[in-house]
Amino acid sequence: MKKFYLCFLLLAVGLANAQEVQWQKNIPSDTQDFLSAMSFTIDRQILLCGSSINTKTQQLSTDNQHQNNGYDYHILKLDQQGQKVWEKYFSGNQHDYLSSTVATQEGGFLLAGTSYSSLAIDKKEKSNGSSDMWVIKVDENGEEEWQKTVGTRYSEEARSVTQTLDKGFVVVGSTNNPKIGYGSKDVMVVKLAKTGKIISQLILGGKGLDEVEKVIPTNDGGVLMGIYSRSGIYDGKSKSKINSKDLLAQNSGLNLNTTSSSNSQTTNNSSSTTNNQSNEDSYDINFYGKAYGNYGEGDYWIVKLDKNGTVQWEKNFGGNEDDHIRTMALTETGYIIGGESRSQTSGNKSAKLEEGTDLWLLSLDQDGNEEWQKSYNFKNRDVLMSLNTIRNSDSETKGYVIGGYTQSEGKVQENDETFWMLYIDKNGKEVWRKYIEGKDKKNEERLVSAILNRDGSYVLAGTSAEELGKENWKIVKLLDSDVEDLIENKDIQIYPNPVKEYCYIEIGLDFESADIYLYDMTGKMIQKTTTRNKVTKVNTSKLPQGIYIIKANIPTQQNKNLTTKIVKE
Repeated sequence: MKKFYLCFLLLAVGLANAQEVQWQKNIPSDTQDFLSAMSFTIDRQILLCGSSINTKTQQLSTDNQHQNNGYDYHILKLDQQGQKVWEKYFSGNQHDYLSSTVATQEGGFLLAGTSYSSLAIDKKEKSNGSSDMWVIKVDENGEEEWQKTVGTRYSEEARSVTQTLDKGFVVVGSTNNPKIGYGSKDVMVVKLAKTGKIISQLILGGKGLDEVEKVIPTNDGGVLMGIYSRSGIYDGKSKSKINSKDLLAQNSGLNLNTTSSSNSQTTNNSSSTTNNQSNEDSYDINFYGKAYGNYGEGDYWIVKLDKNGTVQWEKNFGGNEDDHIRTMALTETGYIIGGESRSQTSGNKSAKLEEGTDLWLLSLDQDGNEEWQKSYNFKNRDVLMSLNTIRNSDSETKGYVIGGYTQSEGKVQENDETFWMLYIDKNGKEVWRKYIEGKDKKNEERLVSAILNRDGSYVLAGTSAEELGKENWKIVKLLDSDVEDLIENKDIQIYPNPVKEYCYIEIGLDFESADIYLYDMTGKMIQKTTTRNKVTKVNTSKLPQGIYIIKANIPTQQNKNLTTKIVKE
């Protein structure tokens, strides 16, 4: 399974450039732990996810059939101060690698990864083949709500996951199924209802290798996918839509109906079910062949899906060498796309290459048309780690904070293997850049994830060890005055508003503790909460429809009172 690690040299940060570490946490382990991702909850709590060997699970059973023989899903939730809230493992009887997680609108999490396990221990559905996508929904306390195993008799891997506007989910990854695919590796898209029921599936690809790197939700209920494509145009016969029940037929040699030339033709077949499919799980599997050829060795392939999982448009961007997409974000007019490029000006790449590997950013409108493109260079091999849109109080795009790392190629130069931050305006013009000095480094350290928080802090997560095989997870919350100055904080904010079951109250002032009161319109106090967190969850599920008053009292701010209204639907 593909893993992407970078040197994690910033476990202690100097005070230069008005930087300071608010807190740092080390999560010890006696085994090799892989950290794969980090996500924030809506109330600024943090979920770390990865894969670990859980020695406690290995001692649970002497039955070899139900013995854990490898890595497990490992998740750890921290509060806003970096204190552990809870820790969970989900185990099969073989290797299970957790790749991605998303914090849900309801306060829980969806976990997506790759499982080599059959039905055993925590895994409740049989294996379909060599490896499957294993998706688990947990609540805010880490307790399982449902799980789903998705795959064929070949190898499937989950890479990224997001939640859509309808509160369902889209999981994206890869398949190497030669009977239903296009090339050596294709993109698999699974659309799930909020209950875990599979709604639809999409296989898309070109003649070669296509690996999806990221999926994000769009404002119209669909999703945008960023794919690293090493494929030419698919010019073969189109593949017909099939029903999921027909997947079992591939065990005896599935032969999909085909038509002459176009993408995504539709017919229906039906047959018996696969291991993990009931009548309720019957769904359509659609196909889409890549319509654009590559400009070079590897290109950015951007695909927009509508709310039903249908391809709306696709775009290919690249030069004559290797260009690798990493991440994407929404803007007020469309999308910002970021990755790395080794290409000189060629193909449809107009930005110049300075040295080694440069950052390459594209701004696209909602239809995928280019607005601008820029490249940035920190010398040697520059790798993009994070991309965050900065908005003003009217939700207009001000600019973008980019985080990354420069990997040495040959001779190590000054500031190689050091995390950097770059701020550009909404038109791509560089405003400032800075490095974060690394100190007290252990022998083996890897930076895995870096995310900008809404309060202007940077949270960085990775692994650290004196020797390979004994990695600990480490997480650092970094404060930087230049980044904080970009964030327009309000004294008090409520979201969502109008509210249904719960809302979040965010206080933009510094405080040690605050009292939050909820009143009805007659002045009657309904709830009182004392909090140390800047974002606090308030349960509104039992409130009748109407308008309510939220008041926050902050004793350390000379008993300052902050007041706002919420609407209960």
